[in-house]
Amino acid sequence: MSWENNPFSRLDTVEGVEAVLGRPASVIMLKQLGALDEGCVDLLARSPIAGFGYRGADGLSRTTFVGGGPGFARVHSPTRISFDLGDADGPASMVFLVPGVGETLRVNGAVRRGGFDVEQVYVHCAQAVLRSGLWQPPEPAPPAPEVGDGPLAAAGVADFLAAAPFLALSTWDSAGGADTSPRGEQGMVARVLDGHTLLIADRRGNKRADTLHNLVEDDRLSFAALVPGRTGVVHVRGRATISVDPVLLEPLSLRGIPPHAALLIDVEAAELRANDAVTRSRLWTSALPADVPDLMALAGRHLAANTTRGGFLFKIAGLIPARWLRAVMNVAYRSGLRKEGYEVVLKPRAVTEDPLRAVRVAEVRQETPSAVTLVLEDDRPFDFRPGQFFTLVADVGGVQLRRPYSASSAPGSRRLEVTVKVVGRFSRHVRTLVAGDRLFVRGPSGTFHAEPGHEVVLIAAGSGVTPMMSIIRTLLAQPGGRISLLYSNRTAEETIFAAELARLGEQHPGRLAVTHVHTSRDGRLDVPGVRKWAAGFSPAARFYVCGPEPLMNTVRQALDELDVPADRVHCESYTSASVAAGSLTPRRMVVEGVGEAVAEPGQTLLDAGLAAGLPMPYSCTVGSCRECVVKLLAGKVTSEEDGQVLACTSAPLTDVTLEL
Repeated sequence: MSWENNPFSRLDTVEGVEAVLGRPASVIMLKQLGALDEGCVDLLARSPIAGFGYRGADGLSRTTFVGGGPGFARVHSPTRISFDLGDADGPASMVFLVPGVGETLRVNGAVRRGGFDVEQVYVHCAQAVLRSGLWQPPEPAPPAPEVGDGPLAAAGVADFLAAAPFLALSTWDSAGGADTSPRGEQGMVARVLDGHTLLIADRRGNKRADTLHNLVEDDRLSFAALVPGRTGVVHVRGRATISVDPVLLEPLSLRGIPPHAALLIDVEAAELRANDAVTRSRLWTSALPADVPDLMALAGRHLAANTTRGGFLFKIAGLIPARWLRAVMNVAYRSGLRKEGYEVVLKPRAVTEDPLRAVRVAEVRQETPSAVTLVLEDDRPFDFRPGQFFTLVADVGGVQLRRPYSASSAPGSRRLEVTVKVVGRFSRHVRTLVAGDRLFVRGPSGTFHAEPGHEVVLIAAGSGVTPMMSIIRTLLAQPGGRISLLYSNRTAEETIFAAELARLGEQHPGRLAVTHVHTSRDGRLDVPGVRKWAAGFSPAARFYVCGPEPLMNTVRQALDELDVPADRVHCESYTSASVAAGSLTPRRMVVEGVGEAVAEPGQTLLDAGLAAGLPMPYSCTVGSCRECVVKLLAGKVTSEEDGQVLACTSAPLTDVTLEL
């Protein structure tokens, strides 16, 4: 092949690179800073993800995506930031992305003493993002080529690269300086030639050409590729040459216009993995962040700040209103991309409504030694039916966790109270929260709720009292019938809301009656005991039961023996299902009449659908609420019952077709 045998088709000197590309204008280099300014700090506070290139302790080059939420990179000073650095050590580089924004912020420096030391900062133009259509709905992917043997034959890699329009590419110079550059392409950004070889077009830009200058000094590189709608990332490591061979460039032509050069990569390692940062940042479905600084205006301020002599016009440029500068740059982007052969349409990102609601922690109130009430507040009221639950979402140890908790407060207030018993990782995290911290909530959800107008009978154990408190507080605030509560706990000290229930009973002696059972003293509730307690209620009474499954079974049997009709018994249980391991390769998931997604290895049907922006029904995400049930039309999954599938806990074993 020509790339193996023709040394004259390669660029291997800085002079050769500049002969083909030209030199960058001085204004390009003047946009670079040596530290983060206020605008950069503002941008980092809104960026949920970044491409991160580094060399590990083993000396191998690696690029991945890091982050998971806005502000993941904590700014300690203008020259020092920190985040989860993994095994990075020494020169490293980053490219920060903001969903819906074309320009990126590139930050070069080094990992030292557990942090990232900033040495270079500059705004990168939007061409890579615009070429790739990164923030637009994904296009159908072409079939993957046959690759034969080699690193690119690893499971899912070739298929992923065939669909990937964008990547973050990391290189180093001979002195150890690092650079991570965004690369985007209409269609596939990295073309597979065989099981060992990739080709990436190098199209015209600002002629700064950090990547090419680095490669003539050190041919090692790595990159991480993205496919819109997927949470997987392909990681590639190898060595590259810069080719100007017409035989290689011609297939990369757009409307007859070839790129001026291409990177020919001898791949040493390639792997497809689910990426936690892409998943947690909700990269493809999150709403656009508010008040994102215009990066072209930021670049203009950087230029003005670096201009000391003979730069009056540049100083003036820093004062141009952002909307004017944006209009000028959009025209320049269109013109430049059309000259490369692109049909460019600059359009805003399509934004779907974010089901997650950001809230503030107002108070964390201790109820018992093992239970706290989390008081959340927002500018808008929390509207729900008493008895319903909300799903709380938080990053815990770098992993996004979701847990359903019933509201214990009455609806209609700008404060929402959920009461949490400490039994697991998420609930332990809740105890560390303080006023001013932020969480996300989704909801309300669930069909367990009570309405006024009839006699209400409540039976609960332990933290099962939380929806009952919402029901009690709501019904007592308006005229209505009698409320009776049978409440089981191990001891009086572990009885959640004991004082509040006593107070409400004294305030409403004719309406609220509470019967406490302490199992350390009275023994566990059994069928005869429940039947005896429930025997005196009117035929119109409605029964609401919440607690562990053994309690539910006991109450159901007792009420059956009392001939209470099933439609007057409402139950809420707290259970969570485990997620079974799915396929070891990515699987196609078609939602009939809606769209399709790709489930990465180990990913649930729900997470795959949400990542692709599909309107999947869900709430708790842990298998307890059943709001995510879908119908399996074709294929196999890890768990299904009569064609019904819990999307939040089931993973595909084959390609699947679902119906919402």
